[in-house]
Amino acid sequence: MSCCAPGTEGSLEFSRASLIMPSSEELMLASRSLTPGVRQTDLSVPGVHCGTCITTIEKALQAEPSVQHARVNLSTRRVSITWAEETAAGRTDPQELLRVIKSASGYDAHLFMNEEEAADRLRTQLLRGVAVTGFAAANIMLLSVSVWSGAEAATRDLFHWISAMIAAPALIYGGRFFYASAWNALRQGRTNMDVPIALAITLSYAVSLWETMHHGEHAWFDATASLLFFLLIGRTLDHLMRDRARAAITGLARLSPRGAVLLTADGSREYRSVEEITPGDRVAVAAGDRIAVDGIVEIGESELDVSIVNGESVPQAVKPGSVVRAGTVNLTGSLVLKATASARNSFLAEIISLMEAAEGGRARYRRIADRAAQIYSPAVHLLALTSFVCWGIFGGDWKQAMLIAISVLIITCPCALGLAVPVVQVVAAGRLFRSGIMVKDGSAMERLAEIDTVVFDKTGTLTLGRPQLVEARGKPAHQAMAAAIAAHSRHPLSEALRAAHAGPVPAIDAVQERPGEGVSVETAQGEYRLGKRTFACSAQFGSRISGAVSEVVLSLDGEELACFLFEDELRPAAEAAIDRVHDMGLVAGILSGDRESVVSSVGRKLGIASWRAELTPKEKAEAVAALASEEHKVLMVGDGINDAPALSTAYVSMAPASAADIGRQAADFVFMHESLAAVPTAVDVSRRAARLIRENFALAIGYNIIAVPIALAGFATPLIAAVAMSTSSIIVVVNALRLNRIVKVSEIAASKDAPQAKPAAAEVRLA
Repeated sequence: MSCCAPGTEGSLEFSRASLIMPSSEELMLASRSLTPGVRQTDLSVPGVHCGTCITTIEKALQAEPSVQHARVNLSTRRVSITWAEETAAGRTDPQELLRVIKSASGYDAHLFMNEEEAADRLRTQLLRGVAVTGFAAANIMLLSVSVWSGAEAATRDLFHWISAMIAAPALIYGGRFFYASAWNALRQGRTNMDVPIALAITLSYAVSLWETMHHGEHAWFDATASLLFFLLIGRTLDHLMRDRARAAITGLARLSPRGAVLLTADGSREYRSVEEITPGDRVAVAAGDRIAVDGIVEIGESELDVSIVNGESVPQAVKPGSVVRAGTVNLTGSLVLKATASARNSFLAEIISLMEAAEGGRARYRRIADRAAQIYSPAVHLLALTSFVCWGIFGGDWKQAMLIAISVLIITCPCALGLAVPVVQVVAAGRLFRSGIMVKDGSAMERLAEIDTVVFDKTGTLTLGRPQLVEARGKPAHQAMAAAIAAHSRHPLSEALRAAHAGPVPAIDAVQERPGEGVSVETAQGEYRLGKRTFACSAQFGSRISGAVSEVVLSLDGEELACFLFEDELRPAAEAAIDRVHDMGLVAGILSGDRESVVSSVGRKLGIASWRAELTPKEKAEAVAALASEEHKVLMVGDGINDAPALSTAYVSMAPASAADIGRQAADFVFMHESLAAVPTAVDVSRRAARLIRENFALAIGYNIIAVPIALAGFATPLIAAVAMSTSSIIVVVNALRLNRIVKVSEIAASKDAPQAKPAAAEVRLA
């Protein structure tokens, strides 16, 4: 089983589809616009198989003037390219990106086909290969028993020739997975991990055929067929285990409907594939159907199963004006939606993209494994050549020297090393997904495992961010103006204010929002401001209220007109989550833009002694940077626009799904449910993943320390070498799958490396 399994298998499966290059128009339609003039294209490159391929393709693409960023995902065999539509040389032809990949690596790139169906066909191919080589190995072994039993020369030669004829088609049929990859690499002037395997199989058969032609007593057709049999068993198991590890993404992709019923301008209904739905289309959703794209309800009332969004089993009622997400299920009534995003940009596609990005991150451990794999192949060839020369010169038996060299080629393949990191990251990302946590980058899990400090925002993070209006002071007309201004802001207090106002509101526009401060609008009467007292009433500083309530003030040209008081509630499991954070040896703090009395009250409830209040976005980022300068590794958990700078500054960051778009984009992790238990769960899974990666490195290195001297000493036949190499890879994958044994955070006992006493007195200096 080789570390290049994904690429070599896929190259056979996709080769026919790759013969036809997508047109420029098809590539443009399949890409998505990130900003004006900048697009992202995701391509399938099934030949990608190891760190050398990744480096080769990324360097070649990044050398192109139009390419701004390129990243290769080894697990999914995808290449994500961010490129400019126009450069100094003229308009970019997206087909050129495919030609660059082909020229640099020799691999074809194309748009995605039905990958689940392709994986099923690939599994069938592998199982057939196992069956053919197993049948051949069993029959050749029966013939070999007769030879070992002392068959006479003529009979022995006959059995050897029959074995050669059985082994040849098995070698061609079963060995094509390795030969295709090895030939492609050599044709590009490179080597990969299938080159030594192809050499070993070919040399073993060639030596045996030579012996048979010269009436030799020994031939190793049984070892050749058995070697191929074990290699294919290992590769098949690797394929199945990778599918199992990526089951979360596969299951998620199955939630995407194939199409939906659209209401046309003349009122008729027309079924279209999900790829044809564009923003603005009106989509009819019957009871029991899964929603195809993000949208807003125009007609109808119903209840939705939104467990994919927030992890909650309680249905959510929707009515005209409600926002709905792709992947949720319409349970009761019929709805008509107005699509707000295409399928490629909808919620379901976004979380699938986050999951895949987590697998492809260029994390530190993965970079180490890739660099080791890059130098391993030439080292293996040199070691095999050295063993052949030394055994031939000093042992005098060149046939034995050849067999030892073949064993060295097989047993030293760094399959386990190549699998050590990606398989753990795949399993960890799946584990976090089942806990309702999305990961953007595998390197984020590495960083999360190293943190010593957790800093929380308050509103929308430690609390639900859905405050309730408890008191309104001011004239009805002023309250109506405040509700009208609040309708233009996504801040939780603004949303609560607008929701609490039942009467009509005046029409306003040209509203400006200052993150962390409030909202302002110029009218004929003057400038209205709605937000913090320090923002709304420039000449009046300090709050006029006390206690754990939030205050919003409406002013006209600096003069207070109305005041609104709100209360918020803690997120579910907030207290238990903070206790768990302390139990893990981490120090917690709060950085909030809210008033001091509110923040201190929340801190007391949760046992967080270190906090700062009434901070601007810049001050939050500066506080996080100050902790970093003191060599603290900080996890920042926030949700709003005002948290985005701090999220970007932190060593690693997390945001709830309810966060503003910019907050989710800045965060490394996004948790989908309301419970704050996501924070300690993510830390726990990341720590365990880091530990498993280190164990896998130890297993891979330990295997080579033991196996290589055995092969060099001549104690490992090609058959034993194949069994040992496949077993080492399987052990690494099985070790990674242990991560799936993690249960919910409420059921997890305190970590063995956590301190026995809760560090309640521990503080972090936030000033």
